[in-house]
Amino acid sequence: MLTPARLAFTATGTPWSEDYQDVYHSADGGPGQAEYVFLGGNALPQRWQGRERFVILELGFGTGLNFLATWAAWREDPQACTRLHYLSVEAHPFTAPDLARLHTLWPQFAPLAERLRVQWPMLTAGLHRLEFDGGRVVLTLMFGTAQALLPRLSARVDAFYLDGFDPRNNPELWRPELLRRLARLAAPGATLATWCVSGAVRAALAEAGFRVEKRPGYGRKRHMLAGVIERAASPTLQPSPSAAQRQALVVGAGLAGAAIGERLAARGWSVTLLERHGAPAQEASGNLAGIVRPLLSLDDNLASRFTRAAFLASLRAWGALDPAPRWAACGLLHLARDARHAEHQAAVVARHAYPPDYVRWLDRDEAAALAGWRLEQGGWFFPAGGWAQPASVCAALIKRGQARLAARYGVQVAAVRPGGPGWEALDAAGRVLAAAPVLVLADGCGGLWPQAAPPLPLRRVRGQVTHLPAAWLPPLKLALCREGYLTPPVDHWACVGATYDFDDDPQPRPEGHAANLARLRQMLPGAAAQLEPGGLDGRVGFRSVAPDRLPVVGAIAAGCPADREAQLEAFPRLPNAYALLALASRGLTWAWLAAELLASRIEGEPLPVETDLAAALDPARFLLRRLRRGGLS
Repeated sequence: MLTPARLAFTATGTPWSEDYQDVYHSADGGPGQAEYVFLGGNALPQRWQGRERFVILELGFGTGLNFLATWAAWREDPQACTRLHYLSVEAHPFTAPDLARLHTLWPQFAPLAERLRVQWPMLTAGLHRLEFDGGRVVLTLMFGTAQALLPRLSARVDAFYLDGFDPRNNPELWRPELLRRLARLAAPGATLATWCVSGAVRAALAEAGFRVEKRPGYGRKRHMLAGVIERAASPTLQPSPSAAQRQALVVGAGLAGAAIGERLAARGWSVTLLERHGAPAQEASGNLAGIVRPLLSLDDNLASRFTRAAFLASLRAWGALDPAPRWAACGLLHLARDARHAEHQAAVVARHAYPPDYVRWLDRDEAAALAGWRLEQGGWFFPAGGWAQPASVCAALIKRGQARLAARYGVQVAAVRPGGPGWEALDAAGRVLAAAPVLVLADGCGGLWPQAAPPLPLRRVRGQVTHLPAAWLPPLKLALCREGYLTPPVDHWACVGATYDFDDDPQPRPEGHAANLARLRQMLPGAAAQLEPGGLDGRVGFRSVAPDRLPVVGAIAAGCPADREAQLEAFPRLPNAYALLALASRGLTWAWLAAELLASRIEGEPLPVETDLAAALDPARFLLRRLRRGGLS
């Protein structure tokens, strides 16, 4: 549960926290403190100059002032690093309207502050990645407690801003175990700065491995602290690839391939995208429309957390594409199956206290009024949910990356193998179609899996969608789902789906249409009552599904370690070979964040999700489970 901050001010107009009984910044001036203490205390901008990447971690995002000051300094520096990552933890974020009021205090940052608020995420727990200045400034907001999030952060940090409230009022942000966690995230030569000079904090930082010193403080404060890491931990992320290595071969131009191609191209990579069809999005990504929504659960499990993060990330990403893909955040109503399920849905929303712009639970009458139809139950209403056309998303992603992304269609890849600069794609005659140092398989079920890699337990699942003329249905402005889904009309056709079949028939079947009509009538009782399955139009696609229903994202495993207690990090990997597969029925929702995660892995950047989520998607997770069970022989 995330509790927003409450806006308040001191008598002199300084932002004040009633919860922690402390100011958000020095009464002598917030921008001056940000520049003097946090930028100056970390020797910025000098230390980021000439660097490919620089990473800052802040404890306490608060009003966003330190970020705005840092962003402004980066923009004003002609020698600034190519890519600036700014990570910030905040247990009690402000709402966007409160930020707007706060930001009027610093008119010098007004244009940047407005751009921050435009992207300000819904106040839900977890990581939210925002991009500015063409992706060269990356803000990763971590909403939740530092105690919960820092142990699950994967990053190599160059500078720390320690800006929590006074240790007497907010001791959690200054505990020795938390400061030791910072040291484990520190890159060699990492620095820190803080206004706090508490003896206990100095001792804890020294014990964690930082050499600290007092310096003259800002304004009326006598001292501040600055420090440098003396014992940097071993890096947990791979080194950044060289310019010569930033070439990738991506196989498959559906949602997965288009997304990873764009994400690598945005980082300056040269990408060759190979697709066997004559255009992108011709298989599972070729449906007329699909729904876009989060996934909720009472225990907020791994699937719910990743889908929430991916849903919000996709909405931000699509909004920045030009041309815009065809999609609409028209709202989505997830109807309960029965009275017991309705009670469960209500309990989930109550337990997590989600903000209403993310989800609301509606009773039957409220849901019926929204849908404009008599309903049997209420359900979850996602105001920002809706529908999207997968092919248009693929096309927009490929167009955005086109300066560095070369898409080749009608190219049938029969196999991949190590060779040339790293990896080669071969045709059926063994001729080399393309080669690059890095390989990404995005071909759905992993049909081109390298021979040296243990196979993945993926399943190919047939899905039939029924297309109904809009005139045959009641007027509907929002999307619906229950056991199936119904989209509003797209080009005068509504999509109802989808079946879950275990055969390879590529043609629509009457029994599939009958099953979809049954799903429709569950959602809208009495709708299309006279329709018969014979003669209806539709489409068949084949989903790639993992046993745990999560996508496969990461480096391809080459085998297993001998130790049955080994962790995922110990699994050997094929050099520079990666997978983005098994997007199942959620490709529209999952693809962009899955691609951002993989691109961050390949680049050695801070990850956009928590480490337990990244591990849950790792291709080696299936081998790990077999290893734990002793079943690898």
